[in-house]
Amino acid sequence: MVTRAAALDRLGTESAFQVLARANALADQGRSIINLGIGQPDFRTPEHVVEAACKALRDGHHGYTPAKGIPELRAAVADDVAARTGAQVNPEHVVVVPGGKVTMFFAITMFGEPGTEIVYPDPGFPIYESLVRYSGARPRPLALREQDGFAVTADALAGAITADTRMVILNTPGNPTGGVIPRAEMDRIAGVLARNPQTAVLSDEIYSRLIYDGQEHASLLAYPELRDQVILLDGWSKTHAMTGWRLGFGVWPEALVADAERLAINSHSCVNAPAQHAGLAALTGSQDHVAAMHAAFDDRRRALVDRLNAIPGITCPTPGGAFYAFPNIAGTGYGAKQLETALLEEAGVATVAGTAFGAAGEGYLRLSYANTKDNVLAAAERIDAWLTGARDRRSA
Repeated sequence: MVTRAAALDRLGTESAFQVLARANALADQGRSIINLGIGQPDFRTPEHVVEAACKALRDGHHGYTPAKGIPELRAAVADDVAARTGAQVNPEHVVVVPGGKVTMFFAITMFGEPGTEIVYPDPGFPIYESLVRYSGARPRPLALREQDGFAVTADALAGAITADTRMVILNTPGNPTGGVIPRAEMDRIAGVLARNPQTAVLSDEIYSRLIYDGQEHASLLAYPELRDQVILLDGWSKTHAMTGWRLGFGVWPEALVADAERLAINSHSCVNAPAQHAGLAALTGSQDHVAAMHAAFDDRRRALVDRLNAIPGITCPTPGGAFYAFPNIAGTGYGAKQLETALLEEAGVATVAGTAFGAAGEGYLRLSYANTKDNVLAAAERIDAWLTGARDRRSA
């Protein structure tokens, strides 16, 4: 019997993919399933982006590229980030990677080791905690509260940072809650971080172009006093409907770029060439698809929140960003995992329990409205009908 490393036992997973697998299995059995579980746009990648990849293949871009990415793509990333955040970015500090999780993996393994702590949002993207545990660092969850709009506050962050805190992870807009950190609060958070220059910051801004109601995205990269601490995580998956292309990037502090590049060389060598040319087209070509998706998500968001709030036992705050609703289900009498399972198996609606995103997610469900408006509303109808039937059965 071979003996594997014990660290693998600390590595978790992402429940949304488990829900997706079960939903697909039920659909294969002939069941009608509406999937509000998985977090990916239900739009096709824009044609000009697809054509750029095809052209790259026809033109012979079949070989290795620089580990950090082709120069023209890194320059386009730097220009795009500067236009959106106001922060001037050196293209040499950009590292293009196969998906946003790679920047996450690099940063957490770069700073996490036994005897250190890493602070992360709870509820938050489950891979944060998984990788922190894998690295050997102590995970320190920072509870997000509904009354704060599921956004990190400066006071809470200040209370979470200790002498052992090696890194802080922030995510705005947030997955699974859709919470957005307001500009004024981000100013205060920046002050907390500046007073802790020994602490690195992973700023996950993958949903930064999906913000609603006139709110402004506040990027930590825009604070000059933090440039030696902040690692920006972003990519193409959510904004450009490119989840399957596996294309993301990090903007790294100057002192960490070489480390990130070495990790890239040791793990994946480089991102495949045609995907990089597709990413270049997505950034430099028409942005009409971004506006169209934003408008569609906003319309679905409003419709879903209104319908969920009409269901007895459920209250749903209005998410400020991303494409997730995070309704409070405490009034239904069901736990998060219990209701997730029942809705999928009995009502044919795939959701994800709030506890999949941390202990503070108990009492909530995540519903992705990256599905058609008709399907989103039909799913809410099924949830309402199932809960009504469950109440009737209990009272009979």
